[in-house]
Amino acid sequence: MDFIFMLTRQDRTVPDCLEVLAEIAALGLRHIGFKDIGADAETLRRLHVEIKALGAVSYLEVVATSPEAALHSARVGAELGVDRLLGGTQVAETLEILRGTKVEYYPFPGTPSGHPTRLGGDAALIEAHTAKFVAQGCAGVDLLAYRATEAEPLELVRAARRGCGTGRLICAGSVDSPARIAALREAGADAFTIGSAVFEGTVAPGAGGLTAQLREILACV
Repeated sequence: MDFIFMLTRQDRTVPDCLEVLAEIAALGLRHIGFKDIGADAETLRRLHVEIKALGAVSYLEVVATSPEAALHSARVGAELGVDRLLGGTQVAETLEILRGTKVEYYPFPGTPSGHPTRLGGDAALIEAHTAKFVAQGCAGVDLLAYRATEAEPLELVRAARRGCGTGRLICAGSVDSPARIAALREAGADAFTIGSAVFEGTVAPGAGGLTAQLREILACV
């Protein structure tokens, strides 16, 4: 299972993202992401260049709460040339924006809403959405399992796993402990994202700062 380190806190790219990336470069992280909120266009461009220079897979996650803003985020991802675009629910429109690029798309199944995002929908809906999105040409889905409001999180992970088939299942949002990481692996997730919990030191309380938190997570995978 892959660990995707998000250079984000409270759903925003951290202002010192370039400095943080330089600080953690020696850890050899292979999956690194950010959001298009919290940093200007030039910073995001430089950030993406530096992520690729480290040999990592790059991710942009959509956190927009309006259809127009979500599609703008997709355009940002296409312009930057990120490897994988996460989030959003306007699948057909986003796939059209990404047509002709090498960007893989992983939308949100279910009914996400608000900011920070909460996830509505039961297991049947998650499975149906996931299967539909993969059939439309998505590489997989980005499931906000631990943000669920209508179902048990791991039930949704198992449902998405069934719907994904050979697609990749990424789990995002409130993955903040070794226990949750282990549970996601057992339920069938291919990858998970962590951002805020790293910066806040809640993954491994007492372990130390940023680098120590990341080492604890890497030990889990």
